[in-house]
Amino acid sequence: MHSLSWTTRVISRALRSGFSTLLETASNATANANSASKQRPHFVSVVCGFPKDFLTSKYKPGKYGEDSWFKTSTTHADVLGVADGVGGWRNYGIDPGEFSSFLMKTCERLVHCVNFNPQRPVNLLAYSYCELLEQKKPILGSSTACVLVLNRENSTVYTANIGDSGFMVVRKGEIIHKSEEQQHYFNTPFQLSLPPPGHGHNVLSDSPDSADTLSFAVKEGDVILVATDGVFDNVPERLLLDVLKECEGVTDPVKLQMTANSLALMARSLSFDSEFMSPFAINARRNNINATGGKPDDITVVLATVAM
Repeated sequence: MHSLSWTTRVISRALRSGFSTLLETASNATANANSASKQRPHFVSVVCGFPKDFLTSKYKPGKYGEDSWFKTSTTHADVLGVADGVGGWRNYGIDPGEFSSFLMKTCERLVHCVNFNPQRPVNLLAYSYCELLEQKKPILGSSTACVLVLNRENSTVYTANIGDSGFMVVRKGEIIHKSEEQQHYFNTPFQLSLPPPGHGHNVLSDSPDSADTLSFAVKEGDVILVATDGVFDNVPERLLLDVLKECEGVTDPVKLQMTANSLALMARSLSFDSEFMSPFAINARRNNINATGGKPDDITVVLATVAM
């Protein structure tokens, strides 16, 4: 009887010890999983902008005049995008904002498809453009575009940029990455296009494969600006840097929104300053065009910081 009691106590202790070990192992595994999850980077992002003409522009979500934008996330990626409809189409009775809006809305939808590849943002532009071309009711016009993807799995950003929208990345008070304008000639950027029937030979139309693509690692606290040319044509790089470096490491969306608002308002104010020597005016003079002042345009600012 004593032997049976002793054996029972031994088995009970063994079971308790084994159960405790299992609990500890499970707890450690959960803690490690949670720690890994917390260490994966993500964007804290906000948007601000203005149409060039408040009187003629109707408010639509994801649009500022002829500019369009989107920001969305999946379990594995954060995606930002801007597009700028080419304004000259209005002379032909075509709303270029419809073209840019279709591109961005389609990009946003495709991010949530099962075959989305966070390392190939150019695919988003290519597939969106193909869908646009296949619409029964043609969506005429043209647009520049910039899409930026943070792959959370490897802390790497992948970009695709066509035309003169673009991005800038700031770390420790310095610009560490930025897009380069793609121009056929002054003030004529690369663009995705669908001209009216019979006008194809008169219209510039570039392939999505023409997009510049980059990839680079990001760190906690990095600041990323994605914007249309209404920002880059009017705000000198040194002013952009002064604003962006102040929000390094900021993860409060309210504070980040205030910075985006200030940047968008600065761009708009300078765009209507006839005495200011803007980046656009400087580039014009480099091309033997006597220009002074800003360039009135739609303004779109998508501002993000990298958080863990």
